[in-house]
Amino acid sequence: MTRRYDGTTYYEPYRYYVPYKNYSLYLIGICIVVYFLQLIPHFTYYFALSAATLASHPWTLVTHIFLHGSMGHLFFNMLFLLFFGPALEQRVGSNRFLFIFLLCGILGGVGHILTSPSSSVIGASGALYGILGVLAILEPDMIIFIYFIPMRITFAVLLLAAFDILMARSGDMIAHTAHLSGLVGGILIGKYLKKEGVIKQRRGWRLQ
Repeated sequence: MTRRYDGTTYYEPYRYYVPYKNYSLYLIGICIVVYFLQLIPHFTYYFALSAATLASHPWTLVTHIFLHGSMGHLFFNMLFLLFFGPALEQRVGSNRFLFIFLLCGILGGVGHILTSPSSSVIGASGALYGILGVLAILEPDMIIFIYFIPMRITFAVLLLAAFDILMARSGDMIAHTAHLSGLVGGILIGKYLKKEGVIKQRRGWRLQ
């Protein structure tokens, strides 16, 4: 147990817990609604991110995050967000969480079109890998399950990153560089937040 400046105590791994607004659930709801809107002809074209259309459709830097290519793509991404989104949102607050989600999603999209300019990209995977990267820095001893196998989140991040690096030029339909770009962004944000949290804790402040 660790003592706060006001005399109360708390368990050390949860020092980042702050009030939050369940933005994770709102994002899940938005992605589900958008998935059904994709049934509208040409909807996906106008909101997917592509190097060829970025100049005329700049909004796609953000909107591509909320599009998905299939029900399976949507289901597994939203399951990931349901598990890990609230865990991060509780630690950094809702506004920071939303910023991390959007920024890492944008970084993931940019990473993809820079390395694969001939193809478009949709999906929240870059944002989700960013969430994973931040959590790996803030809570390196957290245990998560990858294909039902328990492991530390830091090891899981290394394993997933290695897989994406190996598969980056495989030609499959997965945007591996988007995953990696979002992950790197999340790790950098996590390092900044962890440093900020330590400084505020030393001064007797709480990370909000």
